[in-house]
Amino acid sequence: MRKLFSIFIALGLSLATFAQSSIEVRVPNVVGVNEQFNIVFVIEGDRAASDFNWDPGDDFQLVWGPQRGTSSSTSIINGQRTHKSETSYTYIMMPKKTGTFTIASAEATVKGEKIRSSAKTIEVVADGASSSSQGSASSGSSSGSSNSARTTGTVSDEDLYMRLTFSKKNVMVGETITATLKLYQRVQLAGFEGAKFPIFNGFWSQEHDPGQIEFQREAVGDEIFNTAVIRTWTLVPQQAGDLKIDAGELVCLVNVRTPRASTGSILDDFFLNDYQTIRRRVTTPETTIHVSSLPAGAPASFGGGVGNFRMTAELSRSEMVTHDAASLIITVTGSGNTSLLEAPKVNFPPDFEVYDVKSSDVAGGKRFEYPFIPRAYGEFEIGPVEYSYFDINSRRYVTLTSEVLPVKVEKGNDSAAASGGQLVQSPQSNKKDVSVLGTDIHYISTEVPGFAAAGSFFAGSAGFWIVAVLLLLLAVGLWFALRTAAARRADVAGSKNRAATKMARKRLSQAGDFLKKDLYTAFYEELHRALLGYASDKLNMDAAEMSKDNIASRLGDAGAREDLVKEYIALLDACEFARYAPSEGNEAMAAQYEKAVSIISSLDSSMKKTHSSKSSRGGAMAVILALAMLVPAGHTAQAADSDAAWTQGVEAYEAGNYELAVSEWTSILDQGMEAPELYYNLGNAYFRLDNLAQAILNYERALRLDPSYKDAAYNLEFAQANTLDRIEQVPEFFLKTALRSVSHWLPAGAWAGLTLFFLAAGLALVLLFLLGGSTSARKLGFSFAIVSLALMLITGGFAFSQKAEYFSDDAAIVTAAVSTVKSSPDRSSAKDLFVLHEGTKVRVLDSVGPWLNIELSDGRQGWASASDLEVI
Repeated sequence: MRKLFSIFIALGLSLATFAQSSIEVRVPNVVGVNEQFNIVFVIEGDRAASDFNWDPGDDFQLVWGPQRGTSSSTSIINGQRTHKSETSYTYIMMPKKTGTFTIASAEATVKGEKIRSSAKTIEVVADGASSSSQGSASSGSSSGSSNSARTTGTVSDEDLYMRLTFSKKNVMVGETITATLKLYQRVQLAGFEGAKFPIFNGFWSQEHDPGQIEFQREAVGDEIFNTAVIRTWTLVPQQAGDLKIDAGELVCLVNVRTPRASTGSILDDFFLNDYQTIRRRVTTPETTIHVSSLPAGAPASFGGGVGNFRMTAELSRSEMVTHDAASLIITVTGSGNTSLLEAPKVNFPPDFEVYDVKSSDVAGGKRFEYPFIPRAYGEFEIGPVEYSYFDINSRRYVTLTSEVLPVKVEKGNDSAAASGGQLVQSPQSNKKDVSVLGTDIHYISTEVPGFAAAGSFFAGSAGFWIVAVLLLLLAVGLWFALRTAAARRADVAGSKNRAATKMARKRLSQAGDFLKKDLYTAFYEELHRALLGYASDKLNMDAAEMSKDNIASRLGDAGAREDLVKEYIALLDACEFARYAPSEGNEAMAAQYEKAVSIISSLDSSMKKTHSSKSSRGGAMAVILALAMLVPAGHTAQAADSDAAWTQGVEAYEAGNYELAVSEWTSILDQGMEAPELYYNLGNAYFRLDNLAQAILNYERALRLDPSYKDAAYNLEFAQANTLDRIEQVPEFFLKTALRSVSHWLPAGAWAGLTLFFLAAGLALVLLFLLGGSTSARKLGFSFAIVSLALMLITGGFAFSQKAEYFSDDAAIVTAAVSTVKSSPDRSSAKDLFVLHEGTKVRVLDSVGPWLNIELSDGRQGWASASDLEVI
């Protein structure tokens, strides 16, 4: 009984201590120099206060007060009666000058004991827009209306604005900064709408909603504003450079007074003013944050931390038996980007089976748990564990090192022999096969690949068809050339045409003999015969057609120059005239002879030149055009940028900065360039970042461009082995599998090149069949032409099937951590069929709005959200 009584006394004393009275001071933190404001002293307790005393001091003028108010309440809960009273003393004050002043402490007596209030400070500013009314110092969002809002019904930018402030504007990658969106107003606010918050591209961001927006009075310069924090964000920059933050927007609903025309009555101020609500949009300006890169030389144990951290490592159990489970627990705490800390790398003994790391948030940091099971007995050591971070204050990397953690593992019961419980071992019983301790993906490709425009394939391209057409034209041209040669050998008229100049020179030689012998008539007859014979042979004209008009017209059509034709006809007239005229002497005959030789030579040269230019002009232009279309453009500035980004990405990957490597290589894709090696390297970088879905997606894309890429195929299989979903694949027809396997021996470009090669070989063999001189040659050409053209169709089919597979959108990878597949494209009424995890490959059958109809490799179908998938 005495013990119970002591307990009641202790409880009574504790309740009395808990209910001890105090004086609360309620006063605005800032007022205007001409503004009246309230100071309220509130005393709470179970007894009323007495002997209250407070000295206003000399810094403020007492306008009115004190006014004493009391209230009391009694409550009964579970039979326990509680009485509570509250006494308030209110003063109305006015400042005498500007500055920061301290409100003196007040005293009162409660239950015979003196209590005092805490000291409060108040700032007095020369606020020209402050109202002298009591409400301006004590009200909330509607206080402090500006003169412009009250009189003109408008709201100026000086009365209502919003600011986005940052704790720092010059930071390093990974350094934590705080962004605060704050509203400043001196108007009567009725509410908000249309909020558009800034987008922090390039930052990891975490938003903090203050909940209910509460306004506080704040001095801005010499003016008083009601301010409220709209949002705050914790930001961590993820890339270097000048990062721009877009403007934020907010639509404020403001009550403004709209005065009407005055009637001259003293009651106008009460009845001639209407209030209306207007919408005022306030924005923040764009802001630029300068982000510097972390210095090079980060340790291999760098876990992405920037700030100041501590690390502890401990084991859940240090003594166990084989096949028992235990955990290594590493806790990293401190200040900085704690949300982005990566799990430290731990080297466990080879005979320990280690499971996935589990991470969780703790106060001021992260906790990483490494579950493991020892499969062999003995004494082992774990660690030391190293974890490096970048100290933002000292601007250097700091490495934390844990102690070595010993682990003692006893032999389990499963080691004993079944007979008699004794272990009977042969000399070979302790031996075991050499086991693979670990496997990993193949390393990245370091040599700069040949980038090409995204989606460009040689198969079916303009260059491919131009080469094919040129091969066909070349074959047709060879066929015509060989046929023409054979025809020329059998063409008498053609032979006569080609020998026209030779025969004309022979006849002129005979006329020259007559000239030497000074045989006047015989010379001109032979000269006339040589001129007519040249025209007859060259133009293939019969004797009946040999009039001078016909000869002149045919020579012109053959391309002879007009002046040469006139000289030729004039020389014919001269020969005919000289045959019947007296002799003009040997000198005149010699001149006519030389003129005939010159004219025939000039005519022959003129007609050959014209024929050659006409026949070759079209072919030359076609060849020039084809060559111009086939000539590669060479390295442009865009290709040079791609090569530079590739090199920087390789350097970043080798340094362990996988985020930067992804950024550099992705910039090449943004330029519209791609290569199998680019997707392969991106897959490796995403794998190192534990982004399994993106790793598998990029390996798949690398194999879409080059199905023969063995490293990509190996890494894809390795990554798929780490996915959670195990789905049995329905076997397909063996011939289809065999054809796909053969088509994947080479990339599409190589198959397209072989297609053109077999086309050229087939055309050559067709020419052999058509123009072969013997029966055996023609049979050989026919047989092998069929084989070459069949191979051309097969290789062409492989090339175009790979191209079609690249552009198909019938396969996708699950990119969400968990995706629920439903029975229909309706989230509300559809049933859940099954769940898929990231990295699983599915076949896309159809799409309806934001839903995709998918099929698994085992034949199951359903509808998944398109946002959970990414088409390969």
